[in-house]
Amino acid sequence: MKNDILNTSIEFLKGVGPNRAKLIKNELKISKFKDLLFQFPYRYIDKTKYHKISEINSSSSEIQLIGAIKEIKEIGIGSKKRLVANFYDKTGKIQLVWFKTNKWLIDSIKLNTNYIIFGKINDYKGVKSIPHPELEIYNKDNLKKRTNLFGVYPSTENLNKKGVTNKVFSKLIEELLININKDIKENLPEYILNKYKLMGRRQAIICVHKPRTLSELEQAVNRLKFEEIFYLQMRLIKKNILRKQKIKGYRFEKIGNNFDDFYKNHLKFKLTSAQKRVIKEIRNDMGSGAQMNRLLQGDVGSGKTIVAFMSALIAIGNGFQACIMTPTEILSYQHYNKFIDICKALNISIKVITGSSKDSYKKQLKESLRKGEIDLLIGTHALIYDSVEFENLGLAIIDEQHKFGVAQRSKLWHKNKFPPHVLIMTATPIPRTLAMSVYGDLDMSIIDELPPGRKYIKTFHQTQRDRLRLIDFLKKEISKGRQAYVVYPLIKESEKLDFKDLLDGYETFSRDFPMPEYQISIVHGKMSNEDKDYEMQRFIENKTQILVSTTVIEVGVDIPNATVMIIESAERFGLSQLHQLRGRVGRGKHESYCFLITGHKKTKESKIRMETMEKTNDGFIIAEKDLELRGPGNIMGTQQSGEMPLKITNLVSDSKLILKIRKLVEKIMSKDPRLENENNLLILKNVKMIIEKKDIWEYIS
Repeated sequence: MKNDILNTSIEFLKGVGPNRAKLIKNELKISKFKDLLFQFPYRYIDKTKYHKISEINSSSSEIQLIGAIKEIKEIGIGSKKRLVANFYDKTGKIQLVWFKTNKWLIDSIKLNTNYIIFGKINDYKGVKSIPHPELEIYNKDNLKKRTNLFGVYPSTENLNKKGVTNKVFSKLIEELLININKDIKENLPEYILNKYKLMGRRQAIICVHKPRTLSELEQAVNRLKFEEIFYLQMRLIKKNILRKQKIKGYRFEKIGNNFDDFYKNHLKFKLTSAQKRVIKEIRNDMGSGAQMNRLLQGDVGSGKTIVAFMSALIAIGNGFQACIMTPTEILSYQHYNKFIDICKALNISIKVITGSSKDSYKKQLKESLRKGEIDLLIGTHALIYDSVEFENLGLAIIDEQHKFGVAQRSKLWHKNKFPPHVLIMTATPIPRTLAMSVYGDLDMSIIDELPPGRKYIKTFHQTQRDRLRLIDFLKKEISKGRQAYVVYPLIKESEKLDFKDLLDGYETFSRDFPMPEYQISIVHGKMSNEDKDYEMQRFIENKTQILVSTTVIEVGVDIPNATVMIIESAERFGLSQLHQLRGRVGRGKHESYCFLITGHKKTKESKIRMETMEKTNDGFIIAEKDLELRGPGNIMGTQQSGEMPLKITNLVSDSKLILKIRKLVEKIMSKDPRLENENNLLILKNVKMIIEKKDIWEYIS
């Protein structure tokens, strides 16, 4: 299709005009022909079935009837005036109701004439009616030409109020298809169409808007999903290949003395086979001459941090600097405190920098960093300040990467004239299909094995009525020398309410666990960093038995003696966050427990979350369920939305299709990486357009 047609404003489409165009743009972000064309129905109404009035029951929703209107009258006065008609078939009668009446409507209805009516059943005090039904005169000839599947498009209350109903929207799509029908060109080569028995592109686009049969609709949807996934995977894999070809990386030819010394003399436990495999993958990347861009994922407690540290030792052993960027100050200091003694033993200079570091300390640190006197720097987003300059940064490790935006990560990568190797870590396991669709351009390492001795955490869902038993249990654990976390939610929209809940909770626990027998710490975002560090240190040293906190302890806090996690208002947390919080316990040799406290009233979704947490400790199973419940956008955060322009594919239900197409794309690219083969020239043409425009639906080739 010619670009000028595709980019034509919908204002110039028959039936739209400037006012309606502005309304549709504001409500649905649709401004051009291309936007409207790829606004697909989210469901379809099947009008192949006809009901009898006698069959209607309270569970009936949208129904279709054939019969006649025999009486019609206006009832009420003023704003309460409505039009009521009695509609009959051979089995009974039902009322049709219009709450806004006009003369045109009354004059258009023909009594004692057979109609097909369609609408939603309304049941008010046992009296069933159909408000504002669709009416169509029954005619055998018309019936043969009639489309029986009708698309329902995304809409808003404002659009319906202003007269842009689903019927109107469908007519606009119809008008658009008439305008551009001949310009919709095929974008998949014939060998793929034949191999996978795919419908042609033009037919699929028309059919998905105006299907004639369920079978045809299924084929059309499958075809459009196929091309969407195909070109997304093609873009990601092509991007990875190009990056490896164009972006050269430091070649770390040796593993280095630091690594050897640590492995032989200071590693206090055996690495799992999964950790060894991942370290080998990272070593190969950093020795290849191409820049490493690897995603390291593993479940809570799988040992990602030690893999990251050993990767940093390889960079340092080759004469380069390394850094680890974390999302919170607590996590930065946790890493720093974990590594400082080992670094001293290995004669490695390690420092930490955060937003609250003192100016005099920052000034001295920056000077030392520029001179290459610091080997390993750990810090928060303070690492990416323009004034923080490395002499030769060889490896950048980004921990809990989903907490950082793309622009933040990019700043860290550009700290050198020559880009450092990049290792991205996440403790939130990503479902395979989501990982392939969002991070398909990264190489991926998965630690799919927990260290031996890691305890299964027993999880219980409880309500407020169970609190007395919970207090008794907690006292027994503390009497054994154990510690506990109590976590309250923190949601920006209701920060004041959450803060009050936290303080109320702290006071309640203080009454149940009085001093001097018990000591309680409290940590939250409104405290100064010094106070937070002081309270955390008291808990780490077992001077306090209970830590009452917000979600600042979600990641990284590693206290083997803590065996109880209590999550208050657990229904307000997502599954992955609940799993992260639970992962703060079970880190030592003692049996550990997680208690999810909710109110009595719960949504269906929150019940599923609690049941899932009780059933499994497996982060990958939890991630799959979270994806199913919340969708990809909510899991990955808004900063990832630009990475996933999916209009018709469902990452949960289409997982098998995604895997199949990923393998196809990998096979094509392994045989013809430049897409120079005559059969692949059409693919190359479209890939170029996608890379330029970054949106697979922005073109019709």
